[in-house]
Amino acid sequence: MTFSGLVLTGMVAAQPAAAADPAGYQNVRINEVTSSNNDTVELYNSGSTTVSISGWKMSDDSFSPQSFSPSSSSIPAGGFVTFNSPKGLGDSDKVVIYTADGTVVDRVEWATNGAKPAMARCGGDGTGAWVTTTAATTFGAANASGCPASIPAASKVRINEVTSDGADTVELYNGGTSAVGIGSWKYVDNDTTHSPVTVSSSSPSATSIPAGGYVTFTSGIGLGGNDSLFLIDGSGNTIDSVTWAPSGASPSDERCAGVFQTSASATFGSANSCSGSGGGGGGQTGHLLGGGGALTSGCTPEAPSGTGSTPAGTLAWPGGLDVTIADNVCAFTTSTGPEGRDVSGLAFDPANPSVLWAAKNKNWLYKLVKSNGKWIPDASWSATGKQIRFAGGTGQPDSEGLTVGSNGHIYVTSERDNANNTVPKDTVMEFDPAATGSTLTPIHQWDMTAQFPQLNTGNKDDANLGFEGVGYVPDSWLTGNGWVDPLTGAAYNPANYPLHGSGLFFAGLEWDGTLHVYGLNSDGTFTTFGTIATGKVSVMDVTFDAGTQRIVATCDNTCGETHTLMKVDASGAIVPDVTYTNPAVMPVDNLEGFAIAPTSTCVNGFREAVWSDDGIYGFGTGTSSNGHALYSGTFPC
Repeated sequence: MTFSGLVLTGMVAAQPAAAADPAGYQNVRINEVTSSNNDTVELYNSGSTTVSISGWKMSDDSFSPQSFSPSSSSIPAGGFVTFNSPKGLGDSDKVVIYTADGTVVDRVEWATNGAKPAMARCGGDGTGAWVTTTAATTFGAANASGCPASIPAASKVRINEVTSDGADTVELYNGGTSAVGIGSWKYVDNDTTHSPVTVSSSSPSATSIPAGGYVTFTSGIGLGGNDSLFLIDGSGNTIDSVTWAPSGASPSDERCAGVFQTSASATFGSANSCSGSGGGGGGQTGHLLGGGGALTSGCTPEAPSGTGSTPAGTLAWPGGLDVTIADNVCAFTTSTGPEGRDVSGLAFDPANPSVLWAAKNKNWLYKLVKSNGKWIPDASWSATGKQIRFAGGTGQPDSEGLTVGSNGHIYVTSERDNANNTVPKDTVMEFDPAATGSTLTPIHQWDMTAQFPQLNTGNKDDANLGFEGVGYVPDSWLTGNGWVDPLTGAAYNPANYPLHGSGLFFAGLEWDGTLHVYGLNSDGTFTTFGTIATGKVSVMDVTFDAGTQRIVATCDNTCGETHTLMKVDASGAIVPDVTYTNPAVMPVDNLEGFAIAPTSTCVNGFREAVWSDDGIYGFGTGTSSNGHALYSGTFPC
């Protein structure tokens, strides 16, 4: 989830921000509230520096500002502080936070029972929407685990741009996949003497916002320097808000990468410019950073093939749009792949997120670590990667996808044996990364080739359309979300499959974009749980992201460089939830690998995302990206 998606700050009427207000106070957000369980409030610092909250106060809808006793007198960057309301909170109430000098820091309102068990900022769509949680409170930690699997459509509406230059224009953006009615919605500024005003009174035609669309209106209560705007739905629940600096939102303040910044020009009714930032939201442009200059020798890039259209309903990348080239040029040349290309599957190690595992099609496995902002082979494991074999130490696996199991072992998929590449060999191999030597052989190997006769035509291209990616999905997510076992027609019960470990493996088939679900048994057998449609014509990588609580099916340029987040629906089936494209600054290549860092790495509401280019082509000959395989960006927490 991203905590900066809702910015609820402002100032008490007729009391300008004092110099004594602590630096960075606008970055402090109310992150979770409960009107039961001791009426607890949690604050989160979305900024990059520690913020002192000494002397701060709070009020609700019935009592004036009161002192409270926080768990700490300051909040570190990306940190939490909790406290109990000094006067209690009701079933329908609000919380307003003030600095010691009376400046409003943040505010949230909820309707009856809206804060039971809690009202929290939730991810899933990457915007930190305020919703009522459906599980236990998560004070002192990110809220995703306590949030509902599906974020309400209304919560995907955002204040996208504001100006306080006299025109006082406000733009709303709907980042969801369905229209949202806003006829009864209201807004108010940071003057606590003002009553909320309906959006429709300021813009009579503003009754709904289409998916991916905008609505603009002129504020009827005026907007000034160091002001705020709060958006409230017809039931009285906070939807979103924004604050801006004393210099005012002029020419405008716009949402970029989930947070607001001053823009060089207003862009009402269209995507934000985000000049000076690599922001996200509304389809802004970013910058491609780094690279080694024009490639002269050392490897042989391959131009992309198979470019197709982007699926309808795809949304803009929800993270930052600046992207960095994240490897050294020609970094993956090997004895079986001197051309240096064919890096495919990627997976962060959940037990050690400073490690990124990568698979190369020409039967190599890499353990990568960060050095000076780039992912390089871990010399303590192997400075050149380790070659992998099929069971018995034979063959050259066409290793495409990989994932990390609960036991810390690396599970790699193969489409073919590159020593006999006209014949499919769709397998999953389990490797112990602690094994010594420069060549690894699998502890277990599961062969599913017989399930895909359409790939066995004697044509090497058909044989190359098998298992392209794989993701380990824990049983706890499947049971917690009510997945229905297709073999029994009842709720999935892991105890029915005693040899499979603690999760299932979802293998992505390049042939048709389906996911194939397996229990990989310790005796070398496997259980097939059927096929899941992703809505894509192809799948190149699969990952389970604990932050969004979604399975992510990635497709390269074949599907317009997109990532489909999969959820369990009300009937117990795994279905597509939302699809995002890549940051617009990235090349349209065979980007076959995709990995998202664990939420434990989050900074300012974002974490790293990494892509791999199977062809190391970038933007082509003579560009700084030519000869590079890895790209690094940011994704919401």
